[in-house]
Amino acid sequence: MNTKANNTHSALDEFELINSATDYALKRAPNGWISGYFYQCELTSVFQRIFSADHGRTIGHAAYVRSKSNEEIALWPWQVFAMASKDDQLIELDRLCRAIHALNYYFNHSSQSDNLYVEVHPRLLESVKDDHGRAFENFLDLIGVKTSRVVIEIPAIINRNWKLLQHVIGNYRSRGYRIAANYTGSRSDWMAELGSLYPDVVRISASDLLRHEAVTALTDTVHSFGASVLVRDIETPEQLIGAKRSDADYLQGNLLGKTASAIETAELAVIAKPVN
Repeated sequence: MNTKANNTHSALDEFELINSATDYALKRAPNGWISGYFYQCELTSVFQRIFSADHGRTIGHAAYVRSKSNEEIALWPWQVFAMASKDDQLIELDRLCRAIHALNYYFNHSSQSDNLYVEVHPRLLESVKDDHGRAFENFLDLIGVKTSRVVIEIPAIINRNWKLLQHVIGNYRSRGYRIAANYTGSRSDWMAELGSLYPDVVRISASDLLRHEAVTALTDTVHSFGASVLVRDIETPEQLIGAKRSDADYLQGNLLGKTASAIETAELAVIAKPVN
């Protein structure tokens, strides 16, 4: 990021310049961690590592919002978003959360290849009719980050609205973002009809993976589109073994590393793929 390459400003100077160029209410803690405000809620980021299934290396981090009040956890994320009853409030809140995540990630992480995975609220996708990702792209330009290093996670509920799903994938991808969609249902040829709009990453929960009757067919379909399989919510050794056996590409879950107010990069001990 800008702070890492021949920049004469300190990280604090750069933050102040960025803060003055936006309408967001942001602050920087002495340790460099950044938070923002939505009404009386102080919002900040936590990150969970995403690992390569083959090599155990960290390939990215998933960002989640947390709300603080007087250094204590105040509200669950869904409670914060429930405060945004109007569309314009929701758009402001969702954009603020992604800005905080981007600042914390790229200010505190030196990797030039790891990807930031960020969620988008389903109501925002419905409220913004066109140009999905434009405002975030403008913010990323401000901090010197390419959209290709950001993976937009499409909520599973959007799978029910095929027209909207195609529309938002097309919009985000036209701006250079990578796309992650959440597997739902039971079909092994899931979303094959998307063709060129097929997501870059297909996320499936570890519990759903273990219940799936044709895991190999599913991963074969995903890989045939040049996409990757990310098994999330891995909580038990059994689920980890199932994920490795499935030929998944990426692994994520509390068994491998919990969320943290830091960018952790320690490698995962390589676990041999089980013999079927």
